[in-house]
Amino acid sequence: MNIAVLGSGGREHALCYKLRESKKIDKLICIPGNAGTAKIATNIFADINDFKSLHSIFIKNKIDLIIVGPEKPLVGGIVDFFSKKKIKIFGPNKKASRLEGSKAFLKKLCEENNIPTAKFGIFDDIRSVKKFLTKKKFPMVVKADGLAEGKGVTICETEKQTIKSCKEILSGKFKSSSRIVLEEYLIGEEMSYFVIVDKYTYKYFGSAQDHKRVGENDTGPNTGGMGAYSPSYIINSKLEKKIRKKIIEPTLFAMKNMGDHFRGFLYAGLMIVKNEPYLIEYNVRMGDPECQTILTRLDCDLLKILNLATNNKLDEVKINWKNENSICIVLCSNGYPGNYDKNIKIENLNNIKLNNSSFIFHAGTYTKKNKIFSKGGRVLNLVSVDKNLSKARFKAISYLNKINWKKGFFRKDIGWRVIDQN
Repeated sequence: MNIAVLGSGGREHALCYKLRESKKIDKLICIPGNAGTAKIATNIFADINDFKSLHSIFIKNKIDLIIVGPEKPLVGGIVDFFSKKKIKIFGPNKKASRLEGSKAFLKKLCEENNIPTAKFGIFDDIRSVKKFLTKKKFPMVVKADGLAEGKGVTICETEKQTIKSCKEILSGKFKSSSRIVLEEYLIGEEMSYFVIVDKYTYKYFGSAQDHKRVGENDTGPNTGGMGAYSPSYIINSKLEKKIRKKIIEPTLFAMKNMGDHFRGFLYAGLMIVKNEPYLIEYNVRMGDPECQTILTRLDCDLLKILNLATNNKLDEVKINWKNENSICIVLCSNGYPGNYDKNIKIENLNNIKLNNSSFIFHAGTYTKKNKIFSKGGRVLNLVSVDKNLSKARFKAISYLNKINWKKGFFRKDIGWRVIDQN
């Protein structure tokens, strides 16, 4: 089969890496890709939101299946476009992608289908926000309604901070957002729960714990993700049953009733309060960096899974997992998530010799004259797998120290709630 992966981050490098294990791959292209994907796939520079240009590329390369990494093309209707062109594509259509594309849509769906979530309000003017806040406790969670590259959520400690954050969103801080969702702040343990879905069924596709804040001990502003580990340490059979029955299944049933069958990866961002799950958000694709930790634990053919799911035959596959822990630490460019350094050469990378349980997945990188440079805020992902999570983190940090990139930084405490507090 000829496969196209869309995206340029660590998630897409991990997808390409895992797909490369399949004996059924004839050609693998990545659009636009990065310095890492260039070593295992053919990078083609193109705008993944320009569907007409992509169509020409797919026809030329005789692509059999398209795998979409990031959310923006999905929310923009890429699945609808290529389904009409009779090219198989894995992911949800435009209407189903509203689960991520509009936080207001998701909150209303939760309300109408008794899906447990934080109490909320939806607003498009500051006067209504102020009225709502007179009856609420702090901290308060402020969310931009539309896509914001993982940076549209702010936890505000005071009314003044909340109003300021709301004004910024309403004044156009995020191009995709003209509305605000305000919700109560839940105290508990966060968890990411993944399923893969076709028209008729769904299957578990791993759990993880993401670290969004830029600083140690989960402090500072939100980012696209500073690291993650898999599986989540708080998952248990009783909790998983609740997640499926109270959150996943009602969501899929509601979408089906609206005529918008969900198909693809569905990632539930959860808050677990006294072993009860509350839905915080949905992503309609694999998370980044959660994908990197999950795929390195996957013990079967990823292409087979995706191909069967695309053909609504997911019930025919058994998904197996390694009985090990995986941790991902993200190496970022100085200044991230604000204004960060770009086009900085990364020394020592080609001299790193990994063991068979560690991986370097590129994110914001490119190659020029056989040298690797940074171009994104999140630059490299160091992933290590081990029976012991603490040992996995030690290995990952050891490799990052060997890379010794002076223009970057990383969190040394990924997994701290599990490793450092036990």
